[in-house]
Amino acid sequence: MAQVTVYYDRPGNTLTVWFGNPADEVEVEETGDEIVLMKDAAGKVIGFEKFNVSRELAEPIRVAVLH
Repeated sequence: MAQVTVYYDRPGNTLTVWFGNPADEVEVEETGDEIVLMKDAAGKVIGFEKFNVSRELAEPIRVAVLH
């Protein structure tokens, strides 16, 4: 099973999730939903960052990870 690393930056109110090696990031893609996808050289998503995260969210954050 692959390792998933999760960071929550309280002052910045961001959540960052890596399911690939962060050192492999070569491209980012903004989705328009306050989410940025981090990609490797092959274009594979290896992580994402969600802006304006709060513990008081009414709905859980859902992210689909496709292989």
